[in-house]
Amino acid sequence: MDFLNSMDISQSGLTSQRQRMNLVAMNLSHINTTRTPDGGPYRRKVAIFETAPYFSGARGVRPRLEGELQDCQVREVMEDRRDFKLVYDPSHPDADEFGYVLMPNINVVEEMVGMISAKRSYEANIAAATAAQSMALKSLELLK
Repeated sequence: MDFLNSMDISQSGLTSQRQRMNLVAMNLSHINTTRTPDGGPYRRKVAIFETAPYFSGARGVRPRLEGELQDCQVREVMEDRRDFKLVYDPSHPDADEFGYVLMPNINVVEEMVGMISAKRSYEANIAAATAAQSMALKSLELLK
């Protein structure tokens, strides 16, 4: 694996984790949204990751070699199909005739764990890119 491959793979990981962090932030911002344009409460969104064939803009797509790592990307953003929370709040404008409101299927603790995980993955990708850059610079110094 050469320097550019490792930098490209780290960059794809950074991009994927940024998208994941954006979804967590969006979920947390909609924690009390009981009415959406689609009707009903907001549904939690999650990123589905996949490995992708190695790609670098100028060099194009090439086949994966045995044992070689691949890029990471968000394949799709899915809605969490878990049931909504039913909360008793007769004063809420969206309460039914019995005083219950359907609330989004978002768990704050679960979202915070996702945010911490995305942050640590982001930091790991930065560390890998920094290490690759450092090794490349050391290699150049050896050629002097």
